[in-house]
Amino acid sequence: MKLSNKGRYAVMAMADLANSGANHPINLTEISLRQGISISFLEQIFLNLKKNNLVQSARGPSGGYFLSKAPAEIKLSTIIQAVDEKIKTVGCKKELKKGCTGKSVKCITHNLWDDLEKHINNFFEKNTLKDIVYRVNKNQQKELH
Repeated sequence: MKLSNKGRYAVMAMADLANSGANHPINLTEISLRQGISISFLEQIFLNLKKNNLVQSARGPSGGYFLSKAPAEIKLSTIIQAVDEKIKTVGCKKELKKGCTGKSVKCITHNLWDDLEKHINNFFEKNTLKDIVYRVNKNQQKELH
């Protein structure tokens, strides 16, 4: 299975925005410092996130980005798709008759990997930014006690 840094970092950056709870735009430098993601990579990611209406931007000295919807309305699957990521666990294209091994049949474990892919995609479809923020805050509460 492959989820590239682009997909992981997009979710991290969006979770950072959601967790900040700020009523003002957050600049990419702040996200970069907190999450350890390069500014140039964040700029690429945020272009896609903005194009897909997941974030809005504000210009000027106090400019930056903010979520365009409530965290509960932003699914992780939507974020991953916005940066052109696909979760793929099989080595072949499912729609083609040619199998994983280059022959006319699928490999013996094809259905296993296909089921895993469905499970992962379902997980990302069910979870939202709100779920991430809830888990972060819950863990922070545990650490304080």
